[in-house]
Amino acid sequence: MTAEKTYHRIYRLVRQIPPGQVASYGQIAALDGGCTPRQVGYSMAALPPGTDVPWQRVVNRLGEVSPRNDPHGQNLQRQLLEAEGVAFDGRDRIDMGRFRWPGPDLAEGP
Repeated sequence: MTAEKTYHRIYRLVRQIPPGQVASYGQIAALDGGCTPRQVGYSMAALPPGTDVPWQRVVNRLGEVSPRNDPHGQNLQRQLLEAEGVAFDGRDRIDMGRFRWPGPDLAEGP
């Protein structure tokens, strides 16, 4: 399986996360069933500017924005999430019990 096909599957899943909700890298990997959380991270990093994939809605398992080489990206991700109504606590974490996306509605199809 090529990385390109894997990335397209990941992007299809991430596009389903509604505003105001988040998913972890591991959650997306488990839903995909054919990749690792690290591959989900690589796919998010590979997105071009102006993409329609809501990359900001994918966070680490602790509900944190993952560190990047460019700290501007971390700040942007947090700003985008807060604009959608996602709240961060005093430890800069999202309450995954409250904001975690439950997954795709399988009745709607992939």
